[in-house]
Amino acid sequence: MYYPTHFAATTPNKVAFQLLGSGESVTYSQLEQRSNQAAQLFRSCGARTGDHILIVMENNRQFLEICFGADRAGLYYTAVNTHLLPHEVAYIARDCGAGIVITSRTFETLAAELRSTVDSVQHWFMVGTPIDGFASWHEFSSAQPSSRIVDEMQGLDMLYSSGTTGRPKGIKWPLLDQPPGRPTMLIDLLCGLYAYADTTRYLSPAPLYHAAPMRHTMTVIKRGGTAFIMEKFDAQTALAAIEAHRITHSQWVPTMFVRMLKLPEQQTRGYDLSSMTHAIHAAAPCPVDVKEKMIAWWGPIIYEYYAGTENNGFCAITTEEWLAHKGSVGPAILGELHICDEMGVELPVGSEGEIYFANGHPFSYHNDPEKTQASRNAQMWTTLGDIGVLDSDGFLYLTDRKSFLIISGGVNIYPQEIEDTILSHPAVADAAVIGIPNTDFGEEVKAVVQLLDPSMASDKLAAAIIDHCKATLSAFKCPRSVDFTAQLPRQPTGKLYKRLLRQQYQDEHNARTSPRVAGY
Repeated sequence: MYYPTHFAATTPNKVAFQLLGSGESVTYSQLEQRSNQAAQLFRSCGARTGDHILIVMENNRQFLEICFGADRAGLYYTAVNTHLLPHEVAYIARDCGAGIVITSRTFETLAAELRSTVDSVQHWFMVGTPIDGFASWHEFSSAQPSSRIVDEMQGLDMLYSSGTTGRPKGIKWPLLDQPPGRPTMLIDLLCGLYAYADTTRYLSPAPLYHAAPMRHTMTVIKRGGTAFIMEKFDAQTALAAIEAHRITHSQWVPTMFVRMLKLPEQQTRGYDLSSMTHAIHAAAPCPVDVKEKMIAWWGPIIYEYYAGTENNGFCAITTEEWLAHKGSVGPAILGELHICDEMGVELPVGSEGEIYFANGHPFSYHNDPEKTQASRNAQMWTTLGDIGVLDSDGFLYLTDRKSFLIISGGVNIYPQEIEDTILSHPAVADAAVIGIPNTDFGEEVKAVVQLLDPSMASDKLAAAIIDHCKATLSAFKCPRSVDFTAQLPRQPTGKLYKRLLRQQYQDEHNARTSPRVAGY
């Protein structure tokens, strides 16, 4: 049985998860009790199988207790990216049809605005001292029986896309007609790939509201392991945690690798990382030189996968496979890979095009049949809008996202290769490449760069970064200009809010080219 119930009976005092910042830990016995009480509270609020709840919280103790409660009550639980603006969160609350919202005092301003603008929610709870209009989660949940509800059913997360290229989309899988604790596609897939077991000690350095951190953490717990959760990522703290807690499994995004690799040597030297058997990364393409350095540092324990929250397909690659296919994210192990043109027609091996999966896991976009249909071609293969190439061995290489395409003078330019090149410059901490308006060419390539030392920003360094690109890239791909910024709008998953960057430059262009009105 894959559930805390089993381990609460066999190893009740074993730690199911621990918050690394606060040191607060929850045993399997406590998790069983509190998730039962959460499920009881949901039922007392009228939530039935197939209903929705919304979670707006930072990484804290109650987050997973609530998810496990919803997971055993047959509910869809939607965890919200806490970097979204109030109107974006309000849209998600309405769109998913949440009858219950649970937030924390950390987001009291956001919570108050939600409470005043979303009238479709029946029950509002707050972790911590509640503000007006909210009930205490602790008071109401702890008053519930700790016994299992009589109508347990397997629930599911229903998460929303990041909204980096438009309005977030709710990604909905069909509920399983089975009680919690039975094998599922996701548990079988992850455990088969990464050997999650009761001996696993898993480090999660990212926010739990994202798909991969939530799903992998819950899978580890369902298998009887222990998860160690960082409230906020810090490169040196993560390395220290691996040593202190004898971490066996961890999951990262490429920007975290970059942060660790660019730490001063005196801050990384001496950490004992020998306990780790699986260092998994995903969510964004990893530059080849970054991955080479990580393998040289950590050894052949680096695993990569490519998948979306939709899980319509899944590619995976080991260190050994990657060294033989550098830059690849692996072959498909869930679904069948196809590369198609703009009309959804399959292209020959070696051609660049949109990535489709056939016979993958079914999904739909909640309340959006048009977007659901747009993600399918005539064969009903599904796509996430990513661009890539298949080699003759069936290994996939990601190029970029279709929506990030720059068209300059009729030439298609994908930013990822340029960003990887800029990132290899020793002064650069992060980089984004976008297309900005150009009167003659339609668009031109602009690089927006975050430096390791912001005081180094200068015209001379901007020119040096462009020259750095010219040394390895075709001239038409190289940035025409470089701007410096203190912080790029990047999510903890590694995804950039390119929509915001492009809109900023579009607004500036419109302001320069708009006709002036007399007197203004």
